[in-house]
Amino acid sequence: MIIGTAGHIDHGKTTLVRALTGVDTDRLPEEKARGITLDLGYAYTDDGLLGYVDVPGHEKLVHNMLAGATGIDFLLLVVAADDGPMPQTREHLAIASLLGLGRGAVALTKADAVTPERLAVAREEVAALLVGTPLAQAPVFPVAATSGTGVAELHTHLRAEAAALGEHQAQGGFRLAIDRVFTLQGIGLVVTGTAFAGRIAVGDRLLVTPPGLAARVRGLHVQDRPAQQGRAGQRIAINLAGDLEKADLARGMWLVAPDLHLPLQRFQCELRALETLHHWLPVHVHLGAADVTGRLALLEGETLAPGAAMLAEILLDKPCGALAHDHFILRDQSATRTLGGGRVLDIFPPARHKRAAERLALLRLLGADDPAIALRAALAPACRRGPRPPRA
Repeated sequence: MIIGTAGHIDHGKTTLVRALTGVDTDRLPEEKARGITLDLGYAYTDDGLLGYVDVPGHEKLVHNMLAGATGIDFLLLVVAADDGPMPQTREHLAIASLLGLGRGAVALTKADAVTPERLAVAREEVAALLVGTPLAQAPVFPVAATSGTGVAELHTHLRAEAAALGEHQAQGGFRLAIDRVFTLQGIGLVVTGTAFAGRIAVGDRLLVTPPGLAARVRGLHVQDRPAQQGRAGQRIAINLAGDLEKADLARGMWLVAPDLHLPLQRFQCELRALETLHHWLPVHVHLGAADVTGRLALLEGETLAPGAAMLAEILLDKPCGALAHDHFILRDQSATRTLGGGRVLDIFPPARHKRAAERLALLRLLGADDPAIALRAALAPACRRGPRPPRA
């Protein structure tokens, strides 16, 4: 199970992950010097059952947080007992809701630094924060990571959640959202990310999308352990061979089975707003580990109110990889506020009649888990017309 931390800066996310795994996820010299997380960090339990994605809590680093938030199974919301919920606590929770993350727990950190009365108030603040969210029933664990108080109880709960989750269904072609690219002496080019779908094995041939670069899998580490194969739901490091270099790859690209190389610059979607959104608004689109600028085209009106939902089209400034039912987040043009988010419905939208009633009805059907529902609706007009008469 992949667990993603979330929460405000200096609320103890990295210290808690270290207490749970023994691994310090702050790997950059600047992170150690400043004592704050600047980029994504990763840690795993010794048995590989639990993987942690530790994200930055600073408001200026939400783009890095978003690169790690997609692909996680379980949200560990970290709230310091002395501060209570803060701005990035709320923003991270809103992002998790928009990404469809419904499984999680709350770690009430620094519990040894407050009075019992303050701890009780912090619990009430957290409960109020979670009302109306997918985590409304999430358990709360008071912890003191430096002394270890409450850490064992939280760890036991996370392992139980992993057991209940079971293995991911590894159906479909392989897709991995690349979030790190680096080279190792004697090994070569390595990419890491979370596998969204399918299986991978040493020797497989894949493509990097959107650029379309061919690569072969030379070696694998799955959940930080050497392996011959990996599957959906796992954190995987892949040693790549081929005519490509580190400079050719970047966070936000995908490593996919060749048949899934479908770079696109627009898609239609269902969208939910956190703030008032207007037709043709410039936005940052976060999908997988990518951050791409573009425009928002509303399909059912000129304005979308906070808390409301609408069908829309996203037009990107450069190609991106996406498939139906991928989740995405929209942020404003200056990348300072989260505006909303949603789910991809159609990666082959028509160029005309986008707002026609029949088209919008079909687009809603594309949101169903069973694609046959939309397929039957799309074929119905042709069936009613019947076959064409033979030519004379």
